Amino acid sequence: MSTTTAVAPLTTQDADALVTAARRAAEVAGVTVSVTVLDAGGHLLAFRRDDRAVLISGETSTRKAYTALQLNAPTADLVDAVQPGGLFHTLPTALDRPLLFIAGGVPVHRDGRLIGAIGVGGGAPEQDHAFATAAVEALA
Repeated sequence: MSTTTAVAPLTTQDADALVTAARRAAEVAGVTVSVTVLDAGGHLLAFRRDDRAVLISGETSTRKAYTALQLNAPTADLVDAVQPGGLFHTLPTALDRPLLFIAGGVPVHRDGRLIGAIGVGGGAPEQDHAFATAAVEALA
């Protein structure tokens, strides 16, 4: 008989901390962003779009978080997989909710288990990835 140790889920307090850390990193870089945090089930825990952010950045951040969550990998690591001949070439259009393979989505783990994801949109993809990664590192 095996035993499994429970892992604390991503809480709204954690989600707020992730949003704050990502926005702080973006502000230091002079970038206006939207940030989305999802729990392990894909439910929205936190969302913040700065008034100056481009409206589509909210949808972008949500889809980046969803993609990172579904594939349990940073979206920056998946960009080549959707190119012709790539592992996920047809996947983005095969789902009800399209995935977005642009850097800026990062899964959140606790004790080695997936507990949620963060997505950042509004800057260049490399910037969004750095902001999301900084937020996850700050939570650890």
